[in-house]
This record gives sequence, structure tokens and C-alpha cells, in this order.
Amino acid sequence: MIDRPIGIDIFAGAGGMSLGFEQAGFDIAAAIEVDPVHCAVHKYNFPKTVIIPRSVIGLSGAAVRLAAGIGDRDIDCVFGGPPCQGFSMIGQRALDDSRNRLVLEFVRLVSELNPRTFVFENVKGLTVGRHKEFLIELVRAFEDCDYSIVQPWQVLNAAHYGVPQSRERLILFGARAGQKIPFYPTQQTRIAGRRANAATLTAGPNCRDAIGDLPDAERFSELLLNDHVVLTKPTKLSNFASEMRCLNNDAWHHGYVRDWNPLRMTSSARTQHSAISRQRFARTETGAVEPISRFFKLPPDGVANTLRAGTDGARGAFTSPRPIHYKYARCITVREMARLHGFPDWFRFNVTKWHGARQIGNAVPPPMARAIAASVIDAIGHVPHLTKGLLKLGDESLLKMDMSSASKHFNVDALNGRRDRKSGAKKRKQHDIDAEELMWPRTANG
Repeated sequence: MIDRPIGIDIFAGAGGMSLGFEQAGFDIAAAIEVDPVHCAVHKYNFPKTVIIPRSVIGLSGAAVRLAAGIGDRDIDCVFGGPPCQGFSMIGQRALDDSRNRLVLEFVRLVSELNPRTFVFENVKGLTVGRHKEFLIELVRAFEDCDYSIVQPWQVLNAAHYGVPQSRERLILFGARAGQKIPFYPTQQTRIAGRRANAATLTAGPNCRDAIGDLPDAERFSELLLNDHVVLTKPTKLSNFASEMRCLNNDAWHHGYVRDWNPLRMTSSARTQHSAISRQRFARTETGAVEPISRFFKLPPDGVANTLRAGTDGARGAFTSPRPIHYKYARCITVREMARLHGFPDWFRFNVTKWHGARQIGNAVPPPMARAIAASVIDAIGHVPHLTKGLLKLGDESLLKMDMSSASKHFNVDALNGRRDRKSGAKKRKQHDIDAEELMWPRTANG
């Protein structure tokens, strides 16, 4: 048996980073996530990974090693994107701001786990204005733990790594003293619909490539009651759609091949819009913002705007602003969001639209994560190998769990200030979407 490098995913969410690192050749030994609904989805998609369903606050590196069952084995990479606000305070170090505690916990766990490398992911905003002071302090904190940081740091756009979405994220690479430092991955594609700065780059997939093969969810009455329907075999697919359906020879990369039904279209629960909303959606030009809802209408020959996660229950539990389909007068489904994020079709999300969209919007697009992980693989000197056999996915009941049942499953307390939405907050009628549309300020650039 060939050993694979070990990775630990902190703030794992549904597992966008986990998937990208697995596809690059890593085994994800443990995933740490405080939200039990996200834990359930991660457990379904990564049945070999140990889920640690708790906050990182007070969680020791020794406890992580014990739970993961890796003993004293060297960890090759710790990766994750802790939530932070990053504001500088007058007369106070930004890292000392209590709102940034989770970032310090990430630094602490890196220090205690002592991996060969780490990857820190966060929003582009940390690189500009007064937030930049926070980033400088963060780099010093890692250096105080004897980690070298690749500088200058870079902001990567997922659209440059084969994702049909413009999504920019700050990436920090770090390497333990004496270890080779990873290099930032080179740009692989140019953004579809834009002129190329480098003539040698091929155009990345556009929105039509990503979701044009998926049948209109509104053709299926079953999708009013559940999130999946069985289809007939497709006849014409883009290269991107073939990979999402795992029909290409290289679609699994260096990850584990899952045992799944490729004819089952999942995460496709319908949203019933009012006739007025549909009229507005239909009138909106592609690539423009519908003026009332502020929803962005996808351009078929371009890429999606940055997909957002929406808000949690503490801030009203508003549904994420899913874009308008370029062809149909409706918002896109969770599966269509997943395609625009680079999640393959075997990857499942919570059956509710709110949780499912939240899990995608919070995730790092797997193709970009795979490119990042490949740079780490190269730095540690590992040669990835293809896996053998089929990996059975988890129990589908994990995908149907709300906060209460997921908390009970993992034997943890439910998160405070959150509520679940099966068809809407406080049993909001499924078709009553117009009021919701007005509750979220949106722009075409996300």
C-alpha cells in the first residue's frame, strides 16, 4: 500500500478544500467543523475522514491527533480559512481583537500540530486598506512559530483554475523550518468571455459549459417534494460537464472513486417564483443585475459572479442570493451552483436549499483547492498515485439532518442563534420569495 500525504482540514465546512486536497493526492485524516449540519454533509462525502464536530477554541493539537488516529506521524499540511474581521484597532494589535480569535486559534493549532506545511485561505479584503495591518501581524505570528511564509502573498481567482466563477481569495503558504516552501500555482486558464492577457492560456469553462447539459428542474414535479430525480443518459456534453459527471478518464484525478449513480440529478429542489418575479427575470439582460431583487443574471458565454453563502440564523437566516439562470426565468438550483463552483455531481449537500447553498457559498472551489494542494504535493516531494477500488458514500440520512438532529447525531449542542429552514424561515411559504429578494443588497461582482 502506498502512503498518501496527510492533511488536516480546519473550518472544513462541507469540504471544498478537503475535496481539492484529496484530488491532488492527500488523505484527509481529520476535518474540524463547528456546524453539525456541515459535519453531516462532510461525513457523507468523506466517509474515511474523522469528523471533529466542535469549535477550535480550546481544542489541542494532541486531541486532534488522537481523534484522527495518526499518533506521532508527521502531518504534511494543515489547511483552512478561519472567519475573521481583520480590523486594526488604534493602540491595539489587530490580532488581539476578540473578533479575530479564530485566526489566532488557527495559528495555535498549526504550531501544536507542527505540520510540514500549511495553507491559510481568506477573503481578498485582508490585503487592502487597514485590514492589511492585520495580515502583516498574522504573518509575523506564523514566523514566531518557526514557519516561513511565501511572500509576496497572492490573491488567486478560481476562474484562473478552471472554475466558471470569478472568485478571489487570499492564499498564504507556510513551511516549517527546514522544509521546502510551496510556490503559488501558475494560472491555468483565462476567464471565459474576457480577452486573454496571455495568449497561451486556454479559455476556462463558461456558464453554458457548466450547466447547459442539466435539464430544467421545473420539468420535474418530483423536485417540488425532494432534491433528486433520475434522468436518461445525456447525449451532448462540454468537457467541463463530462468531468462534473465523472465521465472523463481523469475526472477523479488522484482522489477516491465514489460508488454513485451518475444518472441521478441531486441537489435540485425547485424554487417557485411568483409570476411577477419571472417577468422581471426574463426581461433582465444576461450579465446584468435585475434591479428589484439585485440578482445577477448569468452570462452564458462568461462566468458567474462570486456565489455567496447567505446569512445564518443570528442575522436573520436569509437565503443566499442565487443568480438567475441565463436561459430560464428562475434562480439556479443548488446543483447548478455546485457546478459553477467546480463540485462534481457525486458530491451531495444538505437537501434544503438554504443549507445547500450556504455550504457551497462558504466553500473553496475544489479545482482551485486542487491546484493549491498540487503545489504543496510538489514541495514535500511526493509523487501522487491513482487510487484503487470504489469508496461507498455515507448514509443519505446525513443529508436530511437539520440543526437539531445533526447535533443529536454528533452528540453536541446546537449552535446558538441559528434556526433551520426546510422551505423557509418560520415556515415561510415556498413560493413567497419576493420579500426575501428585497432583504439582501447584491452586486454583479458579488
